[in-house]
Amino acid sequence: MRTVGRLAGVTPVVVRLIIGGMMFVHGLDKLTGDPAGFGQFLGSLGLPAPSVLAWAVTLLELVGGAMLIVGLLTRLVAALMTLELIGAIVLVTGSRGLIGAEAVGFERDLAYISGFLALLLLGPGRPSADHALGIETQAPRLVDTGPTTSP
Repeated sequence: MRTVGRLAGVTPVVVRLIIGGMMFVHGLDKLTGDPAGFGQFLGSLGLPAPSVLAWAVTLLELVGGAMLIVGLLTRLVAALMTLELIGAIVLVTGSRGLIGAEAVGFERDLAYISGFLALLLLGPGRPSADHALGIETQAPRLVDTGPTTSP
């Protein structure tokens, strides 16, 4: 069990590298695809200022994904991306069900959110820019790794 406790600090690093990389790719896809088309889609949902919102989502995913990869402002970025995906569930994927029959349901959004919640609770882990800059000072511990005594 002590090995698990010692490896606990690696968990958020792995999570942020995977989820940060995936969100970066989503943002890059929006940026190199058709940002105006994404804005039109958001407008069709009745959202205000759809072009501005499309760019905000694109930049959050692109820049925020890169920030997660390096571990910069990890908890803030994870919170913002959680809010973004809750909005996506409410406005788009939620009506398709958990596993959509003809399109992606909200299972992918929930998987991302679970990773973001792990980062919110555990922090970025080490190494990270947050630790290098002194924004985070503690490393996560899942179990006590200190010496144990038997009764």
